[in-house]
Amino acid sequence: MAKKENKEDPYIGLWEKLNKEDFPRVYYFKFIFPNDNRTLALVQALFSGEAQMKINKSRNGKYLSVSAKELMPDAESIIERYKKASDLEGVMAL
Repeated sequence: MAKKENKEDPYIGLWEKLNKEDFPRVYYFKFIFPNDNRTLALVQALFSGEAQMKINKSRNGKYLSVSAKELMPDAESIIERYKKASDLEGVMAL
């Protein structure tokens, strides 16, 4: 992928940082969202069966967080995962 020129791309900084890394590599994702089984299933579906996932409930039970480690082939794959997560209502990447 050529260097991105669009300064309004919210992923440009991450893309530049990731492209300094060696791939493939294990990448750590973390998402938080309102406690909802449907959203949980959609977030879990973002990951392959090989991903190591941990699900935590907030102290008051209103929110869930999903932490996942997965072997990623390149920076573009990581950014694509974040873009798919951003399409899910109420899901925030940490």
